[in-house]
Amino acid sequence: MADESQSQGRLVDVELDETIGRATPDVEHERAVAIFDLIEENVFNPAGAPEGARFKLKLSLADKRLVFDIRDENDQQLVTHILSLTPFRKVIRDYFMICDSYYEAIRSATPQQIEAIDMGRRGIHNDGSQTLMERLKGKIDIDLDTARRLFTLICVLHWRS
Repeated sequence: MADESQSQGRLVDVELDETIGRATPDVEHERAVAIFDLIEENVFNPAGAPEGARFKLKLSLADKRLVFDIRDENDQQLVTHILSLTPFRKVIRDYFMICDSYYEAIRSATPQQIEAIDMGRRGIHNDGSQTLMERLKGKIDIDLDTARRLFTLICVLHWRS
C-alpha cells in the first residue's frame, strides 16, 4: 500500500514578493516563522497537478488582492490564482483585536481568563482558515492544518508593528 503522504502535493518553498513590503524586524521574524511552519508541514494540491508533486509558492499583492504564483520544483510557472482579501478583513481585524487582548491578559489575568481568551483566538483563527479553504476550493486543495498556517501567514502580512 502506498504511503498517503507521498501521494499528497506539498509546498517546498514560499517566497514573499517585494510588493508585500518590508516591516519591522519583529514582524519580519514572525513572517519567517510563519513560512517555516508552512513549509515544514503542508498539503498543497493545485487543481490538475500531478499526484505527489512539489511546488514553490510566491505571494505578492496586486490591487489589494493576494496573488498565488505557483511553480513546480524547477521554477516553471504552473498557475496563478488571485484571491481578494476583502472577505478576510473583518476576521483579520477581529483576530488582531483578540490577540491584543490575549497578550494583555498574559500580564494580569487569571489562567482561566487567559484560557478563555485563547479559545476565542483559536476560534477566530479557525474561521479565517475555513474562509481560506472555501475561497481556494476548486483551485487549490489544502487541508485544515495547511489552511491554518496559510491564514497565519496572511495575518502576519498585515501586521505592521
